[in-house]
Amino acid sequence: DPPRASSAPPLHRREPLTGGGGFQLPPPPLAAAAGGDGGGGHRAGSAEMEMETKIQKAIDFKAEGNRCYKEKKFREAIGKYHRALLQLKGVHVVDGTTGSEVNLLSQAAAKLTEEQRRAVESTEIECYDSLTACLLQSELVNYERVKEYCLKVLSHQKDHFKAMYRAGIAFYHLGDYECALRYLRDAKNREPTDTNVLRYIQLTEMKMSKSGQRERESGKESQG
Repeated sequence: DPPRASSAPPLHRREPLTGGGGFQLPPPPLAAAAGGDGGGGHRAGSAEMEMETKIQKAIDFKAEGNRCYKEKKFREAIGKYHRALLQLKGVHVVDGTTGSEVNLLSQAAAKLTEEQRRAVESTEIECYDSLTACLLQSELVNYERVKEYCLKVLSHQKDHFKAMYRAGIAFYHLGDYECALRYLRDAKNREPTDTNVLRYIQLTEMKMSKSGQRERESGKESQG
């Protein structure tokens, strides 16, 4: 990385924005760059600039989270990923994919470009995926939270291997063996030779077999 300047640039100055995920965000609209005309164009332009700033901040927090994760500072990494996701909450435009979520920026007629939309989605997926990886490093794993984050990833990307596998692990430890087996088999379809997936499928089938045996035995006792 190039060395940073000794003092931060003033907020109004525009620097080219490049994200850790390889996204080059487009320059601000001409109205925003020129300061606008004092009317609706200026408001929309400033909203677009604000939206772009939020996306860039999210990408930066995600990159900081990745650094913390590599240094095994998992709690710090979790904080960074949450801050990244918080930035993105203010970006969403109600377009049918975010339900009833209201975006204040949309009132100023700001719209995400296709490139920005891809940057937002990619950053969200990476943050939730990394959060599950951090949580699984905990001494006491919150499997309910792992499940929640995996399902968020899969809502964006249905064939995400790690999310399918980790969702399977979460459901297994939560005692929902049928759901666990479903996600683990989906993961196996993606990676048929992955030994961790195969091991968890075996463990889940054993649990289901024992559970079925107990049910049959308790049924016999009640009949007797």
